[in-house]
Amino acid sequence: MPILELSPGDQTLTVTGDTALLEVYAALPAGLYPPFPPVELPGGVGGLVSRGGFGQTFFFAAEVLGLTFISPSGQRIVAGGRTVKNVQGYDLTRPFVGSFGALGTAETVTLRLRPGLSMRHVVAPGTLDVLPESSARFVWQDGTNLHHMHFGPAREVDRALSGLLDSVEVTVPADLTSLFSDGIGLGLGGPLHDFRTKRLGRSWVDGGEVPPVPALFARLAASL
Repeated sequence: MPILELSPGDQTLTVTGDTALLEVYAALPAGLYPPFPPVELPGGVGGLVSRGGFGQTFFFAAEVLGLTFISPSGQRIVAGGRTVKNVQGYDLTRPFVGSFGALGTAETVTLRLRPGLSMRHVVAPGTLDVLPESSARFVWQDGTNLHHMHFGPAREVDRALSGLLDSVEVTVPADLTSLFSDGIGLGLGGPLHDFRTKRLGRSWVDGGEVPPVPALFARLAASL
């Protein structure tokens, strides 16, 4: 069973790394949200943590309380835990988040759950060449229409999509796996525009490259 432990009172959830994102939503009680929107992506929760999150406008690494992972040398490593203050010594949780597999593969992940989050997904006429007025975090093309998606606090989400004309609300979860048949990586000219990565001159692409690993980070990976 991919959902290993759910604690609504503590607002934490522990899942296996291969748990699908929408499986997490299906397991949660009403009013609690994981730190990602209700979309499906390749790689499940482990892939999400490896990429450093998806769709959020808050610091994703702070929402990952702990994990177990298999290091490049084959060691099983326990990092963090269900509470922030129970960590002794070096905490490898935050270095693992966004490491694109350089530190290993996630076996289990403990996430913080929060109330009060919201996600909106609308479709409106337009093209990526001439973007309409919007501050939606994610945009992707579908024929002559653009999909706009934003996830975060409710007021922020409504404000991000308030400028769109002739938009149609999408109420079913988005399955984006067809955009990334070879997995999600960073590159140029990808099908999904993320305004966080766009500022870095990149976007999410199908089968894109793993970012270069800094020398100090590579030494850390080699020591595990």
